[in-house]
Amino acid sequence: MIQLAATLHTLGVRLTDTVQDKVHLIKGDRDRGSVTIEQVLWAVAVIGIVAIVVGAVTTYVRSQSSKLGGTGA
Repeated sequence: MIQLAATLHTLGVRLTDTVQDKVHLIKGDRDRGSVTIEQVLWAVAVIGIVAIVVGAVTTYVRSQSSKLGGTGA
């Protein structure tokens, strides 16, 4: 009797998974991956801002060091 219950349970789980897969294929999941793309875009934006700030600070420090009489690499 336990084997019959286990078999029916397994069959029910498989059928549920199959139906859910078919529904997702029909409906389509248009938002899939949008969170990842958003995170990548934010990371690129932050890296770009950091690069601009580092460039500005480097330029400022080099110009000030040349005013002090340094070689200004």
